[in-house]
Order: sequence, then structure tokens, then C-alpha cells
Amino acid sequence: MFIRTEKSIRDFLHFYPIVSTLIIVNIALYLIVYVIPLPAIELLTQCTFGFRSGTLGEQIYACGMGFNPAISHGEYWRLVTPIFLHGNYLTHVLFNSFSLVLFGPALEQMLGKFKFIILYFVAGIIGNIGTFLVDPGMLNPHIGASGAIYGIFGLYLFMVVFRKHLMDYASTRIVIIILVIGLVMTFIRPGINISAHIFGFIGGFATGPLILNNVQPFSPWRNQPRHRNSDDNPHFNPNRWKRRRVRMNPEVIKKIIWTVIGILIAAGVLSAMGII
Repeated sequence: MFIRTEKSIRDFLHFYPIVSTLIIVNIALYLIVYVIPLPAIELLTQCTFGFRSGTLGEQIYACGMGFNPAISHGEYWRLVTPIFLHGNYLTHVLFNSFSLVLFGPALEQMLGKFKFIILYFVAGIIGNIGTFLVDPGMLNPHIGASGAIYGIFGLYLFMVVFRKHLMDYASTRIVIIILVIGLVMTFIRPGINISAHIFGFIGGFATGPLILNNVQPFSPWRNQPRHRNSDDNPHFNPNRWKRRRVRMNPEVIKKIIWTVIGILIAAGVLSAMGII
């Protein structure tokens, strides 16, 4: 369920519009904040801790970042907006976007668009609330989609423990391995918002009993386009019942798993050393 079978980016956008939109928004905001010097607008000069001048990107960052003293003053939108902002190092937004590409599509298909949005925002907001409650006076800003991403991991762990029928054995192993790596990296990498990771994970896990009602396992066959005749009537394939389920070679699966693990470990080590 974590191996992409789409034939093109267009297919990915069509089958997983919510995941695609989140990725596009994250990258677009990164470009606006750090790369494209757009002019400021008057609307964003009103937040208490915002810039009165500067580029649009500087204003978006100042007014959207998680900043606990500002939240204490009533700027509660900062419990939501940090989910879409990232640090000025490119690996931050790319890593979270890669995580969404890898782990988001299966859940979007299984849960549906509405439930997936609920999961993403609930986990992200709980992560930011946890950050605020742990240290309301914290002066360091916090940004990133990591709380929401860990909420996705939390829901997967709920499935591994309580809804085993929703995941195959290979996917279960991938989830467990990624969770162990993510937990280790949370505590050894510098500059990580540990509270957001932990509370986001708890938020995703806690949604399991409600959000997984009437959910079917992920199936790549649902993403296959239906062929129709020219008269727009459903086309009957006499050999449809002979079609066999495609099974990937276990050795290929192992290579993919260890490649992903290697990339994640390398990124974590290089980040910890300050190289990226």
C-alpha cells in the first residue's frame, strides 16, 4: 500500500487530490516565504507580532508561525497556520512532502477526502496545542507539518494494533520500522519540536476508533480507470474473472523498504551533523 503504482503525476493528482493539494500548498508557501520576494499587503500587518513592513513572505511567516506568547494573546489561528509553514532549509519541506507522498495516498483512499482532512488537521492542531501547553512562554517559534505527519503514523499504528485486517504484513513492517526511526530521530536531531511530534502522534492514534468506521483496506485496483464503449455503456470484459492479483517479488519489496530506511537514516544523520 506504500508502493506507488500510478503511471504519471496526473494520475496521482487525480486519485489523491487532498494529498496533492497539501503538498502544493506547502511548497508554494515555502517559495513565497523564502524564494519569491512578493510585495507586502496591508491585511497581514495587523497581527500583534507581525512585520509592519517587508515582503509578503516575511509577513506570512511572522503572522503564521507558531509563537506561544502570541497564542496567549488570543492569536489562536497560530494553532493551525504553522502546519503549512516550514524552515528555510529545503530538506524540511521536502522531507514532509515526501512523507505525504509515501504515507498519505493509502489513507486518503481508505478514509475518503473528508475524513483524511479531519485526521490531518486534528493531528496537526493537537500537536500545536501540546506545544503550547507544555511551555506557554516558549519564545522560539515552531513551524512544520510534522505534527500532522506523525498523526498519520499514529493512525497507522492504531490499525496495526486494533485493525489488523486493514493492512498487509509488508505494510505493517514498514510502519513499525518507520515509527522506530521517527521516534529515535525525534529525540536525537537538534531543533525538533518534540511536543508536536508526540501530541500529533497521540492525536492521530486517538482518532482511530471513530475515523476507521466502515473503512475498507487499500486497493490499487480502485485507481484503475473504467473502460467504456463509445455509447458510454459499461464495457464487459469476458476475461475479467480470470484476472489475477499482481504480486510483487518479496525481494523487490525488501530492497524498496531498505532504500527508504537508508534515505531516512542518512537524512537524519546529516541533519544532526549540521550538514543539511
